[in-house]
Amino acid sequence: MKIQKFEDIMAWQKAQDLAVIIYSTFSPLKDYGFKDQITRAVISISNNIAEGFDRNSSADFNRFLYFALASCSEVRSMLCLAERLNYISPESRLILSEQANEI
Repeated sequence: MKIQKFEDIMAWQKAQDLAVIIYSTFSPLKDYGFKDQITRAVISISNNIAEGFDRNSSADFNRFLYFALASCSEVRSMLCLAERLNYISPESRLILSEQANEI
């Protein structure tokens, strides 16, 4: 079955799910710079998948998938920092990082 729209892409769906979890996890955080950075990065994952899908070429789509991958790496890096800063537990970091790796 051919994917007709970006909403059908499993990675996009999982990226949206991760964004919701990241937002709810860090919404009470008073470190606004940290919160802004991780939420921007997590939003960028699904947005790049969507934008790349609607480009005119496979090469453009691939390029945007690499952008999404880079944003996913940024989120994972920030989750490590969040654990070290005691913003989240080691268990939460592991769960969220595994979700990011799935994407």
